[in-house]
Amino acid sequence: MSTAAQSTTAAPGYRARHTLPLRVEAARQLRRRRTVVMGALLAVLPFVLIAAFAVGGDGRGRDGRVTLMDTATASGLNFAATALFVSAGFLLVVPVALFCGDAVASEASWSSLRYLLAAPVPRARLLLSKLTVALAFSAAAIVLLPAVALAAGTAAYGWGPLRIPTGGSLDAATATGRLALAVAYVFVGQLVTAALAFWLSTVTDAPLGAVGGALGLTIVGNVLDAVTALGDWREVLPAHWQYAWADVLQPHAELAGMIKGTAVSTGYAVVLIALAFRHFGRKDVVS
Repeated sequence: MSTAAQSTTAAPGYRARHTLPLRVEAARQLRRRRTVVMGALLAVLPFVLIAAFAVGGDGRGRDGRVTLMDTATASGLNFAATALFVSAGFLLVVPVALFCGDAVASEASWSSLRYLLAAPVPRARLLLSKLTVALAFSAAAIVLLPAVALAAGTAAYGWGPLRIPTGGSLDAATATGRLALAVAYVFVGQLVTAALAFWLSTVTDAPLGAVGGALGLTIVGNVLDAVTALGDWREVLPAHWQYAWADVLQPHAELAGMIKGTAVSTGYAVVLIALAFRHFGRKDVVS
């Protein structure tokens, strides 16, 4: 049907771009129990770490080496950096996979997807709205953990410079900016998991399948990165660059690794999101 014909048959006042507003989708997702539970778990983790350090005391690395864990109690900034380090590899992957993998598949599992499309909400508009909200919630989850850790760590260990395990320190103002950059990079690094989970969400009607598939393939990437026999081939794996943000928490920030990691992550994400839109645009929605 031509555009002119569609305009003459459309209901009065109908505007495709006004369907499924972001605020409506965000409100729906915010009220869901899994959002509240995930937010609570991320907010509680820093306090669990503080309790663990209180029970365990001041440890030292093997062979006398000082690691980031050994400087965790030096200041609130050190504690926030440590919390980010211990969670970036897997824990922060979970909310990203959950929010993005559950986006479309949950609607299909509830048999409400076809009613959204019959509203009518254009398919591209529906995907764009759900992807935007899922990424926003993922970003909020990634920011929440270090933000709570910084507040809790400052209350427990005081406000001061960031002590660098290899020697030296960064003043509090500089370290805060560097830590914010590190958090932003962690989110960019998780775009691969987000895009993979979102694509799987358009392929399956089972939310757990999309979430589990994204987590499983992320774990496989981490395992492959640990295989040193792959040599330079590991550089095409997003997991290879997931801790590149640690290079900015040095006296002289090094951005080369973060730039490469950003290029790899965004490249994979663009391809996977394009596949999601292509597949969903041709999908026969019956649920």
